[in-house]
Amino acid sequence: MNVDIVARASPPPAGAADAVAGLYREHRLALVRLALLLVGDRESAEDVVQDVFSRLPGRSPAALTLPYVRVCVLNAARSLLRRRSVAARAILRRRDDPVDSAETTALLGESRQEMLAALGRLPRRQREVLVLRYYLDLSDADIAEATRLRQSTVRSTASRALERLERELGGRA
Repeated sequence: MNVDIVARASPPPAGAADAVAGLYREHRLALVRLALLLVGDRESAEDVVQDVFSRLPGRSPAALTLPYVRVCVLNAARSLLRRRSVAARAILRRRDDPVDSAETTALLGESRQEMLAALGRLPRRQREVLVLRYYLDLSDADIAEATRLRQSTVRSTASRALERLERELGGRA
């Protein structure tokens, strides 16, 4: 019976494997960096990107563009952060003082760690807008497309996020 199911599965569209391989070779590192800024650790970021690429071969080659893959990485990072949030709430119920791992602390310099911590305290939408704008150098229109927000919302969200970072870092942002 399993043979019948496998035989009926439709093959990936022609050219999809080549398109996915090309995207992977050219943009994997940048996408891992994007995910790293959103999820906070390299292993999870690599897993997010790998999961996204593992789901791409079923898509039509016309849909396999860098902006599409960025949106997929952004959504996968959001899902991971939601799962982490649920787990963190459960842990916080059991203990009062969550601590970063020694490895994370050792890898990040003090000022970079402060900035990442301040970014981590921002609401999800503000963090996403800042990462897309300042890390990927995306325009407001591209950010609006990736996050499904209006351009004016992107601008106001970025402004509020920068003000909050300025307050939290005491003018060192």
